[in-house]
Amino acid sequence: MLLSLLEINGSINMIGYALATLGPALGVAWIFASVINGTARQPEARGAMMGTAWIGFAVVEALAIIGIALAFVLS
Repeated sequence: MLLSLLEINGSINMIGYALATLGPALGVAWIFASVINGTARQPEARGAMMGTAWIGFAVVEALAIIGIALAFVLS
């Protein structure tokens, strides 16, 4: 069964998005790994670190949302 050029292009966009999600995934992992490490070193600073972590999490996830929007717009 032959795929049309449009179907192949859409598949390539989704493969590109799948690869692009690795960046935000690693970013979220590093953010919360740093909070866990910081909490282990200085437990009393947990509240301040969690606030900063949630802001960083939101910024990193915004990149993933922009990426999926572009993947659909460009397909």
